[in-house]
Amino acid sequence: MAYVRKNAAQLTREEKRRFVDALLELKRRGEYDEFVRMHIHYFTSDGERGLRTAHMAPSFLPWHRRFLLDLESALRRVDSSVTIPYWDWTRDRTTRSVPWRDDLLGGNGRLGDRRVTTGPFAYAHGHWTLRVGVTDGTFLTRDLGRAHDPIALPTAAELEWALKDPVYDVAPWDSTVTKGFRNKLEGWGPGRGSTSWRNHNRVHRWVGGTMLGAASVNDPVFWLHHAFLDLQWTRWQRRHRTGRYLPAQPPGRGDAQHGRVVARHQKLPPWDVTPDELEDVSRIYRYA
Repeated sequence: MAYVRKNAAQLTREEKRRFVDALLELKRRGEYDEFVRMHIHYFTSDGERGLRTAHMAPSFLPWHRRFLLDLESALRRVDSSVTIPYWDWTRDRTTRSVPWRDDLLGGNGRLGDRRVTTGPFAYAHGHWTLRVGVTDGTFLTRDLGRAHDPIALPTAAELEWALKDPVYDVAPWDSTVTKGFRNKLEGWGPGRGSTSWRNHNRVHRWVGGTMLGAASVNDPVFWLHHAFLDLQWTRWQRRHRTGRYLPAQPPGRGDAQHGRVVARHQKLPPWDVTPDELEDVSRIYRYA
């Protein structure tokens, strides 16, 4: 039977406690840091050489779907009742709403160094020291809303802009495309600064601190954010019944994207699974 992922705003006190406790146990065992390492390793941008899987590519959604499933499996080995909740940032939009409460992920970072001092992941508790990252920082940081230069979370209308596009992705299959559901959701836009960050990208910027960059997995909100994005892929599939992952075939020799993107039936590193096999996960989980 498929298990259920719930809106974080609908979790009971007991469900929140179990989710947090399972995360802390994975951290204590050293398993959590392996997820941080994996995300850093597969964070390859347009300008780099080699295969892109996690970002700036069609496989953004299936890669993170499998990533979520791996974390969820690890959590459920600790506590079989736990699933990853999602954060609906089109509704819970303030620094005091879910998930920024002491019984879930804790709140904003303090002035100055942006260190998170509340909730179960506060550095002072000794349970959430950052050991893997792209900087030497050891404590979780946040800058919710970016106080020095405020930005807003994406709106329901901005999310709808992505969902209504009937095509999954288009050539050249990177961060420069202006059509296709994938990049409209991932959120790479033209120009510079806050106007170029949409949906997924803007949420990372809004949270700030540790959520900026390849080591963003160090902030547990990463999972709630990406569970909501995963839900959007499911909603897009329901709306566009004939819509499929693209490209169906790998770009040919001579194409600038040859060997740089994963086609529908190609294996998606580091797993032995294809995007095609990840399009339907209804047998595993569903969203409430």
